[in-house]
Amino acid sequence: MGTGKASRATIREVAMINAHSIKGNNTPSKIEYIDISSVGTGDFIELPTMMSFEDAPSRARRIVKAGDTILSTVRPNRRSFLFLESPSPITVASTGFAVLTPTPAVDPRYLYYWVTRQDFTDYLSLHAKGAAYPAVSAEDIGNGPIDLPPLPIQRRIAGILSAYDELIENSQRRIKILESMARALYREWFVHFRFPGHESVPRVPSAIGEMPQGWEVKEMQEVADVIDCLHSKKPSECADGAGVLLQLNNIGEGGKLDMRDLFRINADDYRLWTSRIELCQGDCVVTNVGRVGAVAQIPEGAKAAPGRNMTAIRVRPGKLTPTFLIEYLLSSHMASEVAKKKDLGTIMDSLNVKGIIRLHVPCPPFAAMEHFEVVARPIRKRIELLVEQIDNLRRTRDLLLPRLLSGQIDMEALNHA
Repeated sequence: MGTGKASRATIREVAMINAHSIKGNNTPSKIEYIDISSVGTGDFIELPTMMSFEDAPSRARRIVKAGDTILSTVRPNRRSFLFLESPSPITVASTGFAVLTPTPAVDPRYLYYWVTRQDFTDYLSLHAKGAAYPAVSAEDIGNGPIDLPPLPIQRRIAGILSAYDELIENSQRRIKILESMARALYREWFVHFRFPGHESVPRVPSAIGEMPQGWEVKEMQEVADVIDCLHSKKPSECADGAGVLLQLNNIGEGGKLDMRDLFRINADDYRLWTSRIELCQGDCVVTNVGRVGAVAQIPEGAKAAPGRNMTAIRVRPGKLTPTFLIEYLLSSHMASEVAKKKDLGTIMDSLNVKGIIRLHVPCPPFAAMEHFEVVARPIRKRIELLVEQIDNLRRTRDLLLPRLLSGQIDMEALNHA
């Protein structure tokens, strides 16, 4: 079954770009702010931050409404975008986003799926300007082409593709539940010391208060092989000439840092190569806003450089220290810092190599760590499977749109499948 005749238009013919902004003295008292770093590929990495407009960054200017699509204009190949189904009336996005507000000529979700296709991303990347921080203009976005079938067909296509988004969201929710289970289990065993059989183990004084007999208190430097910050290096000092750019949104579902698809840079990008570091599978990375990610997969020999306004510390577990112990310990510590300081901008005060080195780590006997690993492994394995499922769903969804438009796939058959 075909899709009806699709006309060809430009994005500006079917959508307004950056139509609503905060200007002059007409400013709100409070906003929910969407920063560039808080948006991933079709989802929130961090939920919008409630803040007073007076304290908000100067880039907090784009007013967004239900049905809008936001696209990051910086490094479009990073694929940072989001469909805003029901934002708060006080939600404001960074000027680093282009806000696309659909006209009656286009279904809002159809527009979203069109501009987030890999083909459209490639078009934006081709038109991006700037060496260090290539960005695409609103004009270039507006000039982008869009195939426009009749509205009923647009809605049917959007409905089919949104079913994949619902499956992705369900998997993401399950990941968050499993993550909270694993971290709660860690806190129960290694923070509150209520591990199996704890009733028969007496408590003894320690540097961090009473703890089970037979446990030790060590500094992080005693259980980690490498604790290092991203030191500044000139490109000429680098042994090789390529690497990957580390961004906050690279810490994805399950708190994993997958470096296979990061944006690649080379030694000519002087302003990007402010610093870089080698990462290995099992390393943990702590960012300057308190996010912790364990390196899941990485290209052999790849180096990582922090993105703009970003600092990171690498912590490599020792040979006898499981990654989970370092990852959960750092996560608990940084969550505590966030809770105490309330202001992500001040977390960097305590995030430095000296501070991480001196963190006190409760170290149980090795048998207890092995026991925890046996209990927690099924949870982490399930998270890994869900992450893989999300990747497959996204790839399938992105392949469907051009085939639905061309009539290669029968929508009626797909609806009844």
